[in-house]
Amino acid sequence: MTPNEVITEARRLIQDTKTPYRYSDAVMLGFVNQTLKRMVLLRPDLFAVIGDIPTTADTVLQTCPADSTRLIEIFQVKGGDAVTEVNRETLDRTTPSWQREAPGQPVNFMRHVRNPNRFFVYPRPTAGVVLVGEYAQTPPDYTLDQEIVHPTDAYFPVVVDGVVFLAESIDNEHVNSGRAKLFQDSFVQALGVNLQSRVVTDTEAGGMSPKEVI
Repeated sequence: MTPNEVITEARRLIQDTKTPYRYSDAVMLGFVNQTLKRMVLLRPDLFAVIGDIPTTADTVLQTCPADSTRLIEIFQVKGGDAVTEVNRETLDRTTPSWQREAPGQPVNFMRHVRNPNRFFVYPRPTAGVVLVGEYAQTPPDYTLDQEIVHPTDAYFPVVVDGVVFLAESIDNEHVNSGRAKLFQDSFVQALGVNLQSRVVTDTEAGGMSPKEVI
């Protein structure tokens, strides 16, 4: 899908199909880009990318790439062994000196519970270490005819709902009538229902338990 396709459908729903438009293409494009950025906050998993995560040498505290919204997973040292997740509080208690140990190839990573874009590794890496991981990528500001990478085309109606909500929110008449809230509720509920459906699709052997779908 492209922003132009989203805008065309959104214009039908807000009855803004005749020129001169109430909302210019530039304004509607802004609604599309804002909707995508709202979506990444609500459902970062829909914007997940797997790629290289360079590390800063000789420090345990690391930072995700600049286009990251939040860390999802660390898999391995690039060209090397797996990196497994551990609990930092547990490591602090069992090995209080872990942050002072000699640099090497990381074997563990820990989340920074107060900063989703930062994480810890053990041991602290030597120069040039690159990790392979997964993170939620902040969507760029798309142009009208640019193909939207994330989310997939299956979320076209959700993006449309988000754009219509923003457009209708400007008009007091539609706010008072509840039309803006109708599309806002549809937008939020569609994202939530999709997440809950993972209980059905991801609970076979090796999948996730219902308690993990939060």
